[in-house]
Amino acid sequence: NYRQERGKMANQNNWLRNKDGMGIWEHRGKVAVAGWGQSHIDRRWDGVSMDRTMGAWCIQACLNALDDAGLTVDDIDGIFTSKETRLEQTWAPRPYFEPPYNTEDGLSFVTGEWIQNQMGLKNAQYFENNAPPPWGLLPLAAQAVGDGLCKVALVYYPMGNYDGRYGHNNPNNFSDDVSGPSAFSVPWGYQSGAMMNNLVIYKQYCRRYNKSHDGLAPLAINNRRNGLKTPWSFYSLHEQYQITMDDYLSARVIMAPLRIFDCDRPVMNCGAYIITTAERAEAMKQPPVYILNHATGPTIQRSTFQNLDEQQEQCAILAKRMWEGSGLGPKDVDVFNPYDGYLTFVQQYLEAFQWHGVGLGEAHDLYADDIRVEGPHPFNSSGGNNGTGRTRNALMYDCIQQLRGQAGERQVTVPCDIAVGGFGDMTMFSKHPS
Repeated sequence: NYRQERGKMANQNNWLRNKDGMGIWEHRGKVAVAGWGQSHIDRRWDGVSMDRTMGAWCIQACLNALDDAGLTVDDIDGIFTSKETRLEQTWAPRPYFEPPYNTEDGLSFVTGEWIQNQMGLKNAQYFENNAPPPWGLLPLAAQAVGDGLCKVALVYYPMGNYDGRYGHNNPNNFSDDVSGPSAFSVPWGYQSGAMMNNLVIYKQYCRRYNKSHDGLAPLAINNRRNGLKTPWSFYSLHEQYQITMDDYLSARVIMAPLRIFDCDRPVMNCGAYIITTAERAEAMKQPPVYILNHATGPTIQRSTFQNLDEQQEQCAILAKRMWEGSGLGPKDVDVFNPYDGYLTFVQQYLEAFQWHGVGLGEAHDLYADDIRVEGPHPFNSSGGNNGTGRTRNALMYDCIQQLRGQAGERQVTVPCDIAVGGFGDMTMFSKHPS
């Protein structure tokens, strides 16, 4: 009974490939992405239009993914979504409804059961509402399909953005004072904690390798360029202009030396995917994109803040697990889309995965080279969150589109057979099953 299995994988973390020595992934090339879909994207929900809630965007994205795969709602037997939207983004200015606020399902969070009821997914039997963000959500669904828990999975990830402070449900973000360890780690709220930790590490990086913060400018500029080549992105739809070096250097400082263009922009949207067996995908509408491995890195932090050595170590372990589980190596990866919520940590993934031969301390040198999609080093060809808005899905979409040859103006000109995208969890995609 699939329904009895609900929550088992995420809650017990028994799907993770998070240890050294696990060998080749047992489902390598046997699971594939058969479809993807993106909703409309806006800066915020207006608080009035019910066709622009998180539930409405989820339905739109799911229908687009089904259409991309050439499927109907009757083909779906598994539904996967992420707890992240509930944790970060569910507060919504009160009162929309009287307590209890679980009546907001479909408004400020969207469970699999809500999607089932609204879309008529009568054959869905396996549900997972407690999954990680997209970089872990896709691997979890792929593992479930490979393990036989479901055959055709609908996977969706909404990101909400409401009036008021971002991440309002975190008390550190609106409290007038702090106590205990928070006085050192998040003295000015949730986002300050994230930025401070990243900036401590980034300043260590710049000192160790004699780099300047201005070295991030080419990456920010190219991310926006790639984002403007993405028809559904926030900037394509709402702010259709390319930033320049002068724009970057004169941009508002958020927390020195972090500039506004180093940060992704919270938006309101949903992304969706269809994951199924390779055999089924090969008979569907689109060329299948096979999954060769998924890997999870450790979190290494021995004190209040993580330091550069610890972050480099955990990224190196993640890369090692990716190569071990896929049977491939750095020279095999054509498209690389690491997460870019802040540009200050992107280089850690680039250098750990040694993409295009980049070693420790050499990321800025690559950024200053030709990283355009038309060039020899099409880094972050998705535009990432930085260039499209904080969807968190662009990284995975681009891997799929590039391997299909359907990335349009963003299509890379280098040979493209293998792509890797993600963050603490990474997924390797391939044009071929082996």
